Amino acid sequence: MCGIVGWVAFGADLRNELDIVDAMADTMACRGPDDRGTWLSDHAALGHRRLSVIDLAGGRQPMVEETADGTLVLVYSGEAYNFRELRDALVARGHCFETHSDTEVVLRAYLEWGSAVAERLNGMYAFAVWDARVGQLVMVRDRLGVKPLYYYETADGVLFGSEPKAILANPLAEHVVGLDGLRDMFSQAKSPDMAVWDGMREVEPGCVVTVQRNGTRAVRYWSVPTREHTDSRDATVIHVRELLEDIVARQLVSDVPRCTLLSGGLDSSVITEIAAAQLAREGETVRSFSVDYAGQTERFVADAARDAPDTPFAHAVSAHAGTEHQDILLDPDALTDLEVRAAVVRSRDIPQGLGDMDTSMYLLFREVRARSTVALSGESADEIFGGYREFFSREAQQARTFPWLTDVTPMRGLDAETLDPGLRTALELPDYVQDTYDTAVAAVPRLDGDDDHDYRMRQMSHLYLTRFLRLLLDRKDRLSMAAGLEVRVPFCDHRLVEYVYNVPWPLKTYDGREKSLLRGAAADLLPSSVLGRTKANYPATQDPTYVTKLRGICRDYVVGSRHPVVELVDREWLTNAVVDDGPARPSVRRSLERTIDLAIWLDLYNPTLKI
Repeated sequence: MCGIVGWVAFGADLRNELDIVDAMADTMACRGPDDRGTWLSDHAALGHRRLSVIDLAGGRQPMVEETADGTLVLVYSGEAYNFRELRDALVARGHCFETHSDTEVVLRAYLEWGSAVAERLNGMYAFAVWDARVGQLVMVRDRLGVKPLYYYETADGVLFGSEPKAILANPLAEHVVGLDGLRDMFSQAKSPDMAVWDGMREVEPGCVVTVQRNGTRAVRYWSVPTREHTDSRDATVIHVRELLEDIVARQLVSDVPRCTLLSGGLDSSVITEIAAAQLAREGETVRSFSVDYAGQTERFVADAARDAPDTPFAHAVSAHAGTEHQDILLDPDALTDLEVRAAVVRSRDIPQGLGDMDTSMYLLFREVRARSTVALSGESADEIFGGYREFFSREAQQARTFPWLTDVTPMRGLDAETLDPGLRTALELPDYVQDTYDTAVAAVPRLDGDDDHDYRMRQMSHLYLTRFLRLLLDRKDRLSMAAGLEVRVPFCDHRLVEYVYNVPWPLKTYDGREKSLLRGAAADLLPSSVLGRTKANYPATQDPTYVTKLRGICRDYVVGSRHPVVELVDREWLTNAVVDDGPARPSVRRSLERTIDLAIWLDLYNPTLKI
C-alpha cells in the first residue's frame, strides 16, 4: 500500500523538478513510511512512497522497464490478489521476473496487454504508467474505487496523485473551491468524478484515463453488470460461501503481520471467523481489534442506529474463533483533541467526515498499526447484501432521492439549516441533490422481467454500490493510510459484487431480514447471538461530556477567535448552540462537529472559496 504522484508536461523539461515532485510525494509520507523513490525524464516525473507488504526487498518503485522501443515506468498503489496466477501466465508467455512483488507483475502485464491489464486484475489498486514508447500516461483505478486516484489537467499535461494534497503541493494547482465543490462537500450526494477542488477530478472506479499531447480520454472497463440470476436458493448460498472462502484466502497473503477489524456485527465476524479457520490450518492465530468508548457498554442506550453495544458481541466472536483480541478504549478527551481532529481532516483533504466516528476510526487504526500492518475489514457488505434499514423502509423505497438522505437514516450531511442563509441560497442544495440523483438513477439498467418493485430495489442497490460505498471506501482508505495501515476489504471483490447484485430481492431477503444470503452462508460459522444480531452502525460515543467539549471548542476556537468559518455558518444557530448546556439532538451534534472540522480545514488549506 502506497502513495503515488506524477507530473506530465509535454511542453516542458521536468528533469530539474526533483524538489517539487518530492514535495508532492512527501505530503503522503504516512501512506508510505518505509521507502521513497523518484524518477525524472524530460516530459514525465513520477514519485512514490511505499508501505512494504509483499516482497519487502524487491518491490521498490518507481519500477522501470527499458525496451527496444522506449521506457516504461510504473508507480502503483494497492494489491493484486491474483498476481500469482498472472505471473504464471506471463512466464508462460516468455516473461522473466527479477522480483516476487505484485508490482512487477502489473508492469509486465501492461507490457503484454497494455491498458487491458485492468480487466485481468483482481484486487484494490490505483496505478499510473508512463509509456515513453508512445508518449502517454495511463492511469488505472480498481473496479469499486477502493484505492483513490486524482488528476489535475494543466496547460500542457497533467498532475496526479493518490490524494488531493499531493497535487495541491505543486505550484501549478490552484487551491480553489467553487460552488459545485461546496455542494458536493455539504450534500453527501456523491458525484462520480468530483474532487471538490476546482480543476481536479477523480479517476472514476473501473476506468482508465489516458493522457496524450492531444488531450485526455477516459474509458470505462468495468461497471456493475445486470444479468439474470438462475441459481436456486441453496446453490446461491453455497456459491456465496465458496466465494468468501476464496476471497479471504487471497487477501490473507502478506509478508507482514495481519489482523481483522472486529465490531461483533455480522460482516466483520464472518471475515474474522473465516480468516481464523484458514490461518489455524497454518498454525497461526488471528489478531482482532475493536473500538470501544469508556463506560459505553455499561450505560448504553439504544437509538435509531444501534440497538446494543458492540463489545459483548465482539468478545463472543473472539472467543468462538480463538483470536488474540484487543479492545481500543477511547474517551472524550481523545475524541476532541484538536491535533487529532486536524490529522483526520488532513487525511481526508475535506471536512466531510462523521465526527467522533471518524476520529475514533483514526485512533483505532493508529493503535492497530503499532501491532499489525495489514487488516481485513467488513466494509461494503451492507451495500452488497442489502443491510441498511432503508432497503426495508417504504418511505425510502418511494423517495425520489438518495436513500441515505431520507429521514430514515442518521447518515446525513451538515444540516443545511445551519449554513449561512446567503450561502444556503447560493448552493441550491435541493436542486443539486435532485439533479445528481436523477443522473445516477437513470444509469441503472433494467432487466427484462423486473417489475416496478424489483427494479426499484435494483436501483437502490446500484446507488449504494456506485455512490454511497465510494464515500465509505474513501473514508476507510484515508483514515487507515494516515496511520500507515493497509486495510483490505474482502466484500469488495468484484466477483462477489457481480454475483450478489443480480440476486433477486426476494431471494436476497429469503428469511425476511437484512443480509439473508450472508447469514445463510455463515450459518455454521458464528455464535447464535451474532448470527441473529440486527444491523448496527459503526459505534458513536454516548458520553454527554463529548458534546460539552464540542460546545467548548466551538465557543473558544470558533466564536471567541472570530474564526473565518463564522462566515459560512448561521451565526444565530452557532450562538445558541454554544451556550446551550442541555443534551444535543443528533443533528446539532453533527453540525457542531462539522463546524469544527470546517474551521480546521480552512486553517490547514487556506482555500479560495468562489461563492
